[in-house]
Amino acid sequence: MDIDPRRVLIFRAVARAGSVSGGARTLGWTQPAVSQHLRLLEGELGMALLLRGPTGVTLTEAGQRLLARADAIEASLRQAEAELTELAAGGGTVTLAAFPSAMADLVPRAIARLLEVAPQVQVRVVEAEPPEALAAVGANDVDLAVVFEYAESHDDVGLERVELGDDPSLVVVPEGHALAALGAIDLEDLAGERWVAGCPRCRLHLETLADRAGFEPDVRHSTDDLVAAQSFVSRTGAVALLPAMGLAAHQRVGVVARPLADGSGRVLSIRHRAGADRVPAIRAAIDAIVAVV
Repeated sequence: MDIDPRRVLIFRAVARAGSVSGGARTLGWTQPAVSQHLRLLEGELGMALLLRGPTGVTLTEAGQRLLARADAIEASLRQAEAELTELAAGGGTVTLAAFPSAMADLVPRAIARLLEVAPQVQVRVVEAEPPEALAAVGANDVDLAVVFEYAESHDDVGLERVELGDDPSLVVVPEGHALAALGAIDLEDLAGERWVAGCPRCRLHLETLADRAGFEPDVRHSTDDLVAAQSFVSRTGAVALLPAMGLAAHQRVGVVARPLADGSGRVLSIRHRAGADRVPAIRAAIDAIVAVV
């Protein structure tokens, strides 16, 4: 049994008006056109819905049951209309995935800006490293992913990209280290040091640069936590290669951060599905992130 939902709503208008002529006036249609749709609907269902009389219509049991469903359909359509109107006006909810150091400063600043310029947009945030964040965008679990790439870990995925710029790597050494007073540090000068390594792609970046400098880093500690990495540097005398963004959010007492002499680092971007940036709320979120970088 196939029921035409448009005819169900025509039936509702007649039932609520109490007559075919009243329903026609509500809909702005002619009475014969409304009557024709009612006949077709009753034909589809194989039963009468309305009993017509000189003073109007009365509902059969089938008509009463269908009217309850028709009211629910009308309410859902009204709710959808209100929600779509809100979205068209720039409101709605955006789900954003971002890596930890972006969560420490960039993402909160972007949300703060949204609260100022587009308070109707709600942002939900989840923490995820780039591979997981990209997978979540691809699976339609999140709308946007703030990610980073190094030259040796480029993400070849079918997603749109909004460039956010470079985030240079900084060498973090204990206060009093022999290289702490330098303006920039060559990685080869740290060949004999003990190292603290970060997330898998951050560690790969360290190992790639060290290989170019002619040594293999002696990694004694591994942590994704930038504060913990600095604590290891301060307390154990190890050194680390950390992103400038993370140190901008928090630099621990007892450590010194210096740029790499070759200026290497990672590239930041926003990734999203094709066409997602045409959704007003998502566009507002992208603009807010770009504005605070």
